[in-house]
Amino acid sequence: MSARSALDALPAFHTQIAQWYAKCGRVELPWRNLARDGSQSYEVYISEIMLQQTQVSRVLEEFYFPFLRAFPSLRALADSSEQEVLRLWQGLGYYTRARNLRKCAQICVQKHGGMLPRGVEKLKSLPGIGDYSAGAISCFGFGESVGFVDSNIKRVFSRLFALPNPTHSQLQSLATKLLDTNDSFSYNQALLDIGALVCRARALCLVCPIREFCKGSNAPHRYPQKITRVREDLVLHLFVIVFCQSHKDFIALIAPQRDLSHNHSQLYAGLYNLPMLPTPLPSMSKSFTHIGRFKHAYTKYNITAEVLCTRCADRQAALNLIDSLPFDKHENLTFVRLDSLPTLPLSNLSHKALKLLP
Repeated sequence: MSARSALDALPAFHTQIAQWYAKCGRVELPWRNLARDGSQSYEVYISEIMLQQTQVSRVLEEFYFPFLRAFPSLRALADSSEQEVLRLWQGLGYYTRARNLRKCAQICVQKHGGMLPRGVEKLKSLPGIGDYSAGAISCFGFGESVGFVDSNIKRVFSRLFALPNPTHSQLQSLATKLLDTNDSFSYNQALLDIGALVCRARALCLVCPIREFCKGSNAPHRYPQKITRVREDLVLHLFVIVFCQSHKDFIALIAPQRDLSHNHSQLYAGLYNLPMLPTPLPSMSKSFTHIGRFKHAYTKYNITAEVLCTRCADRQAALNLIDSLPFDKHENLTFVRLDSLPTLPLSNLSHKALKLLP
């Protein structure tokens, strides 16, 4: 028996989704229990940006509430330093999101009275807010009846209509046509949950509430067709240079700077990094001990990190060693106390390296 089209049976389609969401949806998530009159659109905005490329559990357990405590409003975020924002974003990755949050907050303070503007098009004019985020903020933060598409909803629609390579305009058109305008909030949240919990990469078709409408349920793996992500292999040597002064251990780090186009620190622009080189000199083996290696994926790179460590007698000895090595002398090298690292926005790559310290 062929599936009936959701477009031809919208009332039944909406009913199935609403009943499933009431029973199985993640209705308890804190950002789903906020006012929808615009007064808490900031909290919705933060959740939506954090949830991009990140699991709900990680955002909920580690990032959402600490960030809101530090920056409870757009004005507080606008008044912050980039370092403060990046430190609290540390571990979430895709740090451009954090920088855009701060830029967006500053624009909202300057032009919109410290509030997010109402309306999809106005929201899209702000840095870091695209089609999906603008639609989600409009619906969940302002109570507007708006359809939108993220990666989860794309997967649902692609299978629902057996579309192997749908365009964004096709999907957005479907989002608008299928929208339940009587309860857009619950409908959109339900679609996100169906995509995340049921219509996953390995689809759970037997428990899907909208299977009767799905033209792709007989071969869900075909929809949408996978785009192979190719990462560039990159070998980096990270150098841990430590010395003791006044009974405190200090470590050499590359401090953030604006122009990072000339070195590998651009991998984590705006964060502190260990000194690093693609290839060390053979003579460096006399000064450093190899303490381990690890794999690390970052944006377009598959990184193999080799970690080398040395302990110098004092600050001057550390400076002499660094001066003798082929590090970029334009890098903003500094020494910081080891026990102060938790207060700095340190790259995840460097965090992993420091875990290898004996």
